[in-house]
Amino acid sequence: MARSGKARRMLRRKLLWAAIAVAAVLALLTGSARYLAGRFKPFLRDQTVNYLENRFDGDVELASFDVSMPIRDPLRMLLEKGKGARPRVRIDGVSIRDKSRPNLPPLLMMDQLEFQLELSTLWEKPVRVDYVKLARLELTIPPKGDRPRLAALSKAAPSGSPPKGPKEVIEAPDQKPPSRPMVLIDHVDMDGMRLVILPRNPEKEPLEFEMKTLRLESAGVEVPMRYRTVMTNARPPGLIQCSGTFGPFVTAEPGESPLTGDYSFKDANLGVFKPIDGILVSTGHFEGRLNRILVDGQADVPEFRLKSAGNAVPLKTRFHAVVDGTDGDTYLEPVTAVLGRSDLECRGGIARNKDESKKTIDLDVAVRNGRIDDFLRLAIKGARPPLRGAAQMKFRMRVPPGAGKVLDRLILDGTFMLEDAGFTSPTVQEKIDDVSRRTRGKPSATDIQRVKSHFEGDFQLEQGLLDLSRLLFNVPGTEVLLNGWYDIPSEKMDFRGVVKTEARVSQMVKTRWKRILLKPVDPFFAKDGAGAVIRISITGTRSHPQFSRDNQKKTPRPRKPGKAPVVEASEGLTGTTTMKK
Repeated sequence: MARSGKARRMLRRKLLWAAIAVAAVLALLTGSARYLAGRFKPFLRDQTVNYLENRFDGDVELASFDVSMPIRDPLRMLLEKGKGARPRVRIDGVSIRDKSRPNLPPLLMMDQLEFQLELSTLWEKPVRVDYVKLARLELTIPPKGDRPRLAALSKAAPSGSPPKGPKEVIEAPDQKPPSRPMVLIDHVDMDGMRLVILPRNPEKEPLEFEMKTLRLESAGVEVPMRYRTVMTNARPPGLIQCSGTFGPFVTAEPGESPLTGDYSFKDANLGVFKPIDGILVSTGHFEGRLNRILVDGQADVPEFRLKSAGNAVPLKTRFHAVVDGTDGDTYLEPVTAVLGRSDLECRGGIARNKDESKKTIDLDVAVRNGRIDDFLRLAIKGARPPLRGAAQMKFRMRVPPGAGKVLDRLILDGTFMLEDAGFTSPTVQEKIDDVSRRTRGKPSATDIQRVKSHFEGDFQLEQGLLDLSRLLFNVPGTEVLLNGWYDIPSEKMDFRGVVKTEARVSQMVKTRWKRILLKPVDPFFAKDGAGAVIRISITGTRSHPQFSRDNQKKTPRPRKPGKAPVVEASEGLTGTTTMKK
């Protein structure tokens, strides 16, 4: 028993001394790690500032700089003859300002920068950095050519000859491009990044991209880095997932830094825009430079609608676009779309203005294989479009910036043609059938039904008022030339023109005695080889049109400020139209 107790006491003493020894070693290692971290801190700070200054050619400011070292590293340095130490660096409040343009916002700002590296590689090429972690980074890209000093350095000849050109002679004649430390970063993680590209035109707002997360992986020195990112899109709201390559970063012209990638944008609610609604899904590929990106993709909205009408029509688009990062403008070259069963092609541009909420849209649109019912279903209230048939259109669409509804700012100017068109309203179609019967001299022919109509003409739309000039309307037995207007908000219309018929006036009535009475007046209406030429008017509303003989010579217009030119009705089918301001 005594021996057993004595053995336990000896064991406890040994364990105690072992614990003291371990604690002493840990304390020694901790102290050594802190000592080494403190000793290397000024050197690491100088090397970090030197790298950032040379990499971005700017003035670097650091709010704080701290170095820590794992407690095992002093022992590893001892065993590996100075190698094995991997200090961790944490920097708060990093700001890099362009030396040549101190009036511009800082080129780069971040709340926090952390990295870890193999200390011994600081005396080797390349310096190997295990990882970099950034928090809330903001990178501001100046307009192309706005960094003249950098441009001069980048164009300097290898022999050190002076740069040529009046804007480039800034450095001393014998100035050579500064050598840049070679650093290889294995991967970079960013928690929140904001990319701002300043436009050439100071009247325009900067182009901004918000990235929720970003991960970069190195593939070697001075070669593109692979990346994955999730970007936040403000309007329409949603997350865009991207992956591709970036770099190498061009110090002289940051906007020239190469960029490629594939993106996916899903479940974007278009309802945040006042005039339209629907859920957008878009995927595609992009490549180019930060200041000029080529995008090829597709965007589908299964239930696209205008809020003013409410009818859903499927919309599918394929596009090739150029995003000019120098001013944020987008050029469509082209966009092909399918709206319902109608094929469209658009070319033009979308320009950003000072007020980011309003853009200037200027597009040339061609519809070569379309259906008028697709467009009417989208634009007009009611489940049934008033007209069906094949459509071809070519027009210019402009939406200038400004306050108010899109319909009030929308400007259209073009031509159209409808073939084999039929009215969906039985009342309207019966009137058209009756016109065809009478103008063919068969007013009682009940077998003439559902006749097809042909339309073509020129149109202008401004402030919600649709002006139609040289509107040619054909049904079997009749040709009609109209000029007039249709007010979209009120659905009121007023069209005036002439009707040219195959039959004479007396042949258009059903009863025999009326034919006999009208026969003497036939010569007064017959001219230009037609049975009759009669002036008509179509007034009222879309749902209740009124057809009558027209005794006026001009088409009245509703009074609207700044309206499109007034078009006078033609006196005859071969007459000319005149424009009045």
